[in-house]
Amino acid sequence: MRTFLRVIEKYHFILIFLLLEVVSFYLIINYNQTQREIFLNSSNRFASFFLEISGNIKGYFFLRKANEDLLRENAYLRTLLPELTVSQKETAISKYEVQNNNLYNFQPARVINNSINKSNNYITLNKGSKHNVSPGSGVISARGLVGIVSNVSNNHAAVISLINTKFRVSAKLRDSDYFGSLSWDGKSYQHAVLSEIPSHAPVRVGEAVVTSGYSAIFPEGILIGTVESYEIGKGEGFYNIRIKLSVDFKNITYVETVEKITAHEQYELEKETIDD
Repeated sequence: MRTFLRVIEKYHFILIFLLLEVVSFYLIINYNQTQREIFLNSSNRFASFFLEISGNIKGYFFLRKANEDLLRENAYLRTLLPELTVSQKETAISKYEVQNNNLYNFQPARVINNSINKSNNYITLNKGSKHNVSPGSGVISARGLVGIVSNVSNNHAAVISLINTKFRVSAKLRDSDYFGSLSWDGKSYQHAVLSEIPSHAPVRVGEAVVTSGYSAIFPEGILIGTVESYEIGKGEGFYNIRIKLSVDFKNITYVETVEKITAHEQYELEKETIDD
């Protein structure tokens, strides 16, 4: 208390001056219309400025939640796509065809572990069997194809990454529809190889490579990457095509699992056909 009184005693002239300044400022603002309008406009600008900064800071810390909400919404909308397509058709036959060829379940998930520097790379997701994720489901992101679910527990799923030497998927050149087998050669996490494309097929650098739809895992048209270079293998009638992958596996956080509702039926039919 004594220290406080000493400070007041020492600086009382300055304190009185500041008090008078505040009183004068109040009187000027309160009894002069022009000055009051200037003050209010200035204070509103300052308030808006600080509110904007506060909103940006708050928005930054809530980006993760916003991304998760958007991912859930995207998965829900993807599931509704077949229904939207059906509503545009007029005949019962076209409705039946759409329903049986394009029904997929999409489930948002988050990557909690990932590897890129091994020959057999895997990704771990934060969703498992209790979230209706099952082995054999495809995994995609906003940028394209990611991998295939290999094993699941109650709360997690292990994914064979596209950059895994065991990975294979049917892919095609989007412009010409020629399809082949896409795999990873174990070299660069940014590239894969498309083979079995016949040498008479038209190929161009920059052409998109997408899923062919010739499997019970991925819908047709999921982006995989673009043609970076190509050559005809020695003594072969097929191209070796180097693909620049669309997904950056060093920077992947949010994904979706995709499962064809009629996949089991398709597997059983194809198995019976092969056995015959």
